[in-house]
Amino acid sequence: MNAEERKEALRKVKDSILTLKDSFLADERIRNNVFPVIGEGSHFASIMVIGEAPGKNEAATGRPFCGASGRILDELLLSVGLKREDIYITNIVKDRPPENRDPTPQEIEAYGPFLDTQIDIIQPKVIATLGRFAMDYIMRKFGLEFEILPISQAHGKVWEAETSYGKVTIIPLYHPAASIYNQHLKDTLREDFKVMKQYSNK
Repeated sequence: MNAEERKEALRKVKDSILTLKDSFLADERIRNNVFPVIGEGSHFASIMVIGEAPGKNEAATGRPFCGASGRILDELLLSVGLKREDIYITNIVKDRPPENRDPTPQEIEAYGPFLDTQIDIIQPKVIATLGRFAMDYIMRKFGLEFEILPISQAHGKVWEAETSYGKVTIIPLYHPAASIYNQHLKDTLREDFKVMKQYSNK
């Protein structure tokens, strides 16, 4: 797909999310007059970063990772010479779960197809998952369910998978929020981001 075709295909994903029916989270979004968080970044990104669901700041702005976690994510990207516009950032679930609770399996199932379509459109070389929910979803999507480990063991490790457009490298990472009060985890994330950048250049 060329640039215009990708832009149009991603616009259709957004329209589908905006008109989503029979979704508790979509109903909550409309009731609270906030936004879905579709994703942002390069439509030709070699790296796609996937979190689990938007938080309060994200729902208020419609932008992924724009609060405290976002500031850490920006810092981590810069530590390996990347900017937001170089990558594509999104979540599995596109609407905020109340009180920032974990998304339910039913919510992940409802929103997962939108993420699947985004992956097919952008065709990243590397998918970096942030936190255990994103890791679990992506590993299962690509037939790696029997290799799933706790995030404390999986972070920074590399799995290869086949897609409709070729090979993709999957790298689970800690969620940036986990490092807000833990400098050790931030150091770990910095090292894991080096792995991510290394594989994006292959």
